[in-house]
Amino acid sequence: MEQAVPTTKRPLGERELIGMMAALMSLQAFGIDAMLPALGEIATGFGMTGNDRQLVIGAYFLGAGAGAFFPGAFADRFGRRPVLFFGLAFYITLSIACALVTDFEWLIALRLVQGFGAAGLSVVPVAIVRDKMGGDRMARLMSLIMMIFLVVPILAPAVGQIILIFAGWRWIFGAMAVASLVVGLWVWLRLPETLTAETEQKIDIPTILANMREALARREAIGYVLGSALVFGSLFGFLNSSQQLISESFGAGNSFPLIFGAAVLGMVVANFTNSRIVERFGARRVSHAALFAFLAVSCVQLWSSSQPDQSLWEFVPLLSIAMATMGFIGSNFSSIAMQPFHRIAGAASSAQTSLRMITGAVLGSFIGSMYDGTARPLAIAMLLCGFLALGAILYSERGKLFGRRVPETDETDTVPAE
Repeated sequence: MEQAVPTTKRPLGERELIGMMAALMSLQAFGIDAMLPALGEIATGFGMTGNDRQLVIGAYFLGAGAGAFFPGAFADRFGRRPVLFFGLAFYITLSIACALVTDFEWLIALRLVQGFGAAGLSVVPVAIVRDKMGGDRMARLMSLIMMIFLVVPILAPAVGQIILIFAGWRWIFGAMAVASLVVGLWVWLRLPETLTAETEQKIDIPTILANMREALARREAIGYVLGSALVFGSLFGFLNSSQQLISESFGAGNSFPLIFGAAVLGMVVANFTNSRIVERFGARRVSHAALFAFLAVSCVQLWSSSQPDQSLWEFVPLLSIAMATMGFIGSNFSSIAMQPFHRIAGAASSAQTSLRMITGAVLGSFIGSMYDGTARPLAIAMLLCGFLALGAILYSERGKLFGRRVPETDETDTVPAE
């Protein structure tokens, strides 16, 4: 296992931990959202028609989901830092390869491989946070990480649009490589190894499978994994079809990045609010209330989208509110699902992230393929996914919602608050 970076450096505090983990996870979001304004240009350049352009997004999601099975086990054996650096190197290399490709099928294949190899950038940060703390404090920090992380979906489409003005879509991949290089340097200089000898796991296949099976078999966790996968699957469906829906169906054109950012802004505000209230009210109470709010907004969105003259200014506020409820759902569901697994945090994060990403990618691709020029397929999907998520949570909680489990004192709370 790799040793910590030099001890002469000042210890990594809570604020820097939040910023660094958000930066690592944001590389995944940047690799998706910066491409959204370019989908039309990519489709034109390769002579593609219909919804095939969505594969540029869907392939990355699917690769990231499949790839997420593996980095946690290696991170539990060899340490968090080596796995992060592997993911960063893979992200840079495949970004350059995507920039040079001349065939649409090869672009999709490379995006699939890029998502697979860089999956550790989503898995390992969660394990690092779980190494340091658990319970509602972990939920608070994950909310702050998500708040910073979500700034990228707001800005990335605008960055992609600016690059398109001055250069072609290939340069967006160049920007991805540069961003990864900068974040990697920060991690190299400042992040200590958080895996301890006591929690180090064997790398043999039976141990890996046993740890992953445990992470997915626990009743109190699996409902939250499936619940978040379902809710965010509907979000992935919006991401896949957002450029067509906003730019073309609603006629927003080049205003797409601004409108997309406005829709995501609700999630940023929600994550900040969650970070302020979750330790007081508990992750379960907050997230359960948010799930019911998501269902209510989805009902209104379905009614609105069923009208023959739904406007952009009816669609966007409702979507923004729905996405805000996801801000209360995502980090809390993730923290609750990870709570029982301090000993195998890496494997648990891998198994849970992979299940979430694969489910979300498949759902998102299916929802995107149903795009018919209106927001109705998306609204139907949101409502159905919300009800299925509620059923999954009821299973984990044995039919009782809004409870608050107070965990025992967690000796992993080692990062000082600032």
